[in-house]
Amino acid sequence: MINLSLDHPWLCLDLGAQMQVLSWAPYRSGLTYARHILWREVRNADLTEGFDAIHWLGNEVSTRKESPAVAMLTSRNIRMNSLEVAVCGQFRVHCLATVGLTNAERIGTRLPVVAGDYGTINLAVVINQGLTEAAMIEALSIATQARTAAVIDAGHELATGRATGTGTDCIAIASPKGDTAYAGLHTDLGEAIGRATYNAVAAEAKRWKEDEGTE
Repeated sequence: MINLSLDHPWLCLDLGAQMQVLSWAPYRSGLTYARHILWREVRNADLTEGFDAIHWLGNEVSTRKESPAVAMLTSRNIRMNSLEVAVCGQFRVHCLATVGLTNAERIGTRLPVVAGDYGTINLAVVINQGLTEAAMIEALSIATQARTAAVIDAGHELATGRATGTGTDCIAIASPKGDTAYAGLHTDLGEAIGRATYNAVAAEAKRWKEDEGTE
């Protein structure tokens, strides 16, 4: 049973047990094992030029009782988050999302990076059934696709076209180790990943556009 807790400036997703986690998170990226996935909120003013955020984050996590954990950084107010669940067949998938679109981009293009304009989409997708390593990779691709669809549908327009993500998005997939070999769009698992992820990102993108507008 997963559990979500907020201890500002930290948001902690307890997976209930140690799981395999695949991500490009700034702390403990790649394929690793962890029981906790952490968000660390930072302010734009903290991210000064020359600031080694990755080294700093590692030191911050090391002081937490959840260490070792997978950890992500966001300048989004971490109180603004959505946890969605989708069930299809034997698969139950949770997705926790924080969404900021301040540094949004259109795929295949780049806007000039403006100091202080930081924002990100951070996702943790938790699957109740055991996956192979190959299925973890496929699951990551499905979550990425769902993230992109939700951002496009949010209709955030840029000079380069409609936003498809941000320059600093991060996605983590967590599951027990097991024999499920496929997670594509034709599978129960792919459907559940897509629905949970889309709904979580869509909810937070809408909130950001309507209530925040800035990081």
